[in-house]
Amino acid sequence: MSIKLPYLISDSMVLQRNKQINIWGWAEAGKMVTVNFLGKSYTAVADHLGKWKVILPPMNAGGPYTMEIKCQHDTVQIKDILIGDVWVCSGQSNMVLPMERVIDLYPKELDDCNIPFIRQFTVPEKYNFKGPQEELEGGFWDVLSKETLLKFSAVGYFFAKALYKKYNIPIGLIKSCVGGTPIEAWMSSDIVYKFLENPDELEKLKDDSYIEAVSKEEEAKIRAWFDYLNANDAGLNSNPPFFDENSSTSDWKAITIPATWKEMGLDSTIGVVWFKKEIKIPSCMVGKPAKLYLGTIVDSDFTYVNGKLVGSTSYRYPPRKYNIPPGLLKEGKNTIVVRVISNDGNGEFIKGKEYKIFTEDCKIDLKGQWLCKVGVKSPEPSPQQTFWQYKPTGLFNGMIAPLLNYSIKGIIWYQGESNTDRPEGYCKKLCDLVEDWRKKWGDSSLPFLYVQLANFMEPKPQPCDSNWARLREEQRRALLYLDNVGMAVAIDLGEWNDLHPSNKKDVGERLALLAQKVAYGEKDLVASGPLYKSMKIEGNKIILEFSEVGSGLIAKGDSILKHFAIAEKDKRFIWANAVIEGNKVIVWNDSIKNPVYVRYAWADNPEGANLYNKEGLPASPFTTEDEI
Repeated sequence: MSIKLPYLISDSMVLQRNKQINIWGWAEAGKMVTVNFLGKSYTAVADHLGKWKVILPPMNAGGPYTMEIKCQHDTVQIKDILIGDVWVCSGQSNMVLPMERVIDLYPKELDDCNIPFIRQFTVPEKYNFKGPQEELEGGFWDVLSKETLLKFSAVGYFFAKALYKKYNIPIGLIKSCVGGTPIEAWMSSDIVYKFLENPDELEKLKDDSYIEAVSKEEEAKIRAWFDYLNANDAGLNSNPPFFDENSSTSDWKAITIPATWKEMGLDSTIGVVWFKKEIKIPSCMVGKPAKLYLGTIVDSDFTYVNGKLVGSTSYRYPPRKYNIPPGLLKEGKNTIVVRVISNDGNGEFIKGKEYKIFTEDCKIDLKGQWLCKVGVKSPEPSPQQTFWQYKPTGLFNGMIAPLLNYSIKGIIWYQGESNTDRPEGYCKKLCDLVEDWRKKWGDSSLPFLYVQLANFMEPKPQPCDSNWARLREEQRRALLYLDNVGMAVAIDLGEWNDLHPSNKKDVGERLALLAQKVAYGEKDLVASGPLYKSMKIEGNKIILEFSEVGSGLIAKGDSILKHFAIAEKDKRFIWANAVIEGNKVIVWNDSIKNPVYVRYAWADNPEGANLYNKEGLPASPFTTEDEI
């Protein structure tokens, strides 16, 4: 057997400085393995299973270096190694979100990203319910450049870039995250059982044949559903098909885009609806590459320009940004046709997004009147699919366990959206996850930095309850129980109409600010916005105290503090007056004589919440209630 190395230990890897470094792998049982690095040799003997490990002493930042690993007649060289700081980036889709999705917002990054001292290793998606895996399914280190930038996690990229510019130390990112995942998927079996309503399910999941049987049955139902749509869709089966430029629209209905199905008069149509718009293209757009933006669409779409398919998206969240090749647009009349599949009758072209066709110097707005026609109605919604990667322990075993031998500086975490349906207990889950990961990495003070959920959904005019607010409160309270952690507040960085807001630069940079304080020892740095500390009642007023006030509290962009609510013991919250006095906030409403509780920014989307410190960092939403 020749030397086999884990995927992490490969060309262009970043090793953690100032900590012991594990180099490990597999070889023939009983054979000696020699690792030569920076003029020194380290040896180990492969055990009866062929496993071996050498431990390199702590080293200073530097590189690039080469490592040589030998066993008998086999020699492996690992090139372009850096020693610096390694951060694991984990969580769900807002950590996954690549630079490709936000580059329109940050076009200058393409000219300012040639930083070979920043690298990213992408862990392949893999769940395993039988136990922790020793090895990943694949993966390699990408060196940051114009060619690789678009693959980088956007949050990770801006985080790494800020740290690199501050400390001039190589930064390695290990991106291990999966969209849509609840926290339980990332928890080990050592801690997850206490949080499960049905622990027996975990035993079932260990049976591959069970997963295979359920998956096959579900896939067959989903395939049959789509086959029914395709076979019965008048738009595909008429001659010419609806996407053809010459297809008649004499019986199509005029509607306005963007809008929901119901606003278009489509009620709860499940199935396929076709949309068509004729536009006049000026000569300045002809012969050039163009782009077509169609906001976001619920659920999936196939989009045609002049009868040619220019793009399709299979689910609701990604922005529809399609390239139109040079030569497809012609001067004068052109057609855009969109075939939309609604899985459950809640179809929609999302408002507040860009709908346009454009070249570098010409643009046509596509909002307004379109024509539509139902292609086929389905009697049933699309069958549900089980997402096994969402199930407890699977991603810990498949995507975190194989990393535990690799020395790291810390972890950044952006997750929580998928736990908002049941936010209660998230604080305990997060605390247990942090302590468990630290234990398994062998570092009880491993820095753990996380993002509080951003604002999302339509603002409400009156105080009301919110699962998103409750989840944020659970995230805030985790700060009270954990050391060496930091929470980046993102309550001002979201978008009401997008679960995946584009402003990932501020998220990454706020995490980097926290890293400077928590992981790099800059203890006097103001790295967070104000955090609720305590309250006292004086008459009909509640006086709030905060930590992380920095140079002082401010009402950003206004003289009046907004989004404070107050209640008596009945917890019927109403809007409150709030003023800053020194480092305190005084809250009251003249109609409340015996106040007991205050909430701040307690909403899915607390639009206008404006308590900040003078350093420009927003206060975390909070409630003064003991129990939530």
